[in-house]
Amino acid sequence: MKQDIPEDGTLLPLMEEFYTIQGEGFNTGKAAYFIRLGGCDVGCHWCDVKESWDAEMHPLTASDVIVENADRFPGKAVVITGGEPLIYNLDYLTNKLKERGILTFIETSGAYPLSGNWDWICLSPKKFKAPRPDIAPFANELKVIVFNKSDFKWAEEYAAMVSPGCKLYLQPEWSKSKEITPLIIDYVMANPKWEISLQTHKFLNIP
Repeated sequence: MKQDIPEDGTLLPLMEEFYTIQGEGFNTGKAAYFIRLGGCDVGCHWCDVKESWDAEMHPLTASDVIVENADRFPGKAVVITGGEPLIYNLDYLTNKLKERGILTFIETSGAYPLSGNWDWICLSPKKFKAPRPDIAPFANELKVIVFNKSDFKWAEEYAAMVSPGCKLYLQPEWSKSKEITPLIIDYVMANPKWEISLQTHKFLNIP
């Protein structure tokens, strides 16, 4: 399906879009319009939106329509996520959003080249397909999902690649949160450059 998607990003495979409260990372608690694009080959086994992986399952949607939909809501911030959104050229979509005065945030594994005009870049690296090294310096936020103890060392490797002003977050993988959260608490207290991110939207029972 990807070969049928225009390289200029005027059509994108839209899985879902909804207005909600951002649940994790630096922008937790802020109203935002979420745009989830279909298509991902990173393949995290604990992914909670595996239905996003196959782009062919999701209709090609005009970026102009997505912008119109986002602009209907009072919270003038958009989070573009996936899947892996940087599979696609996001210059057109983000420029059109910014023309409307809408802030642009992205959640990416960093596995593909950076495109788009961003107010906030959350880099969430995955072991299954490593980020490109040229993405890390642009990250405003590094959010590492902690699934087991070895992930702390792995998180430090990426912390060394981002800019000095980048916010650093450790987030327990939801299905192992009871086991992992106490380890993260201890780690952050011993290494206070890190902060804890929780999936507060799951506690609030919102999308």
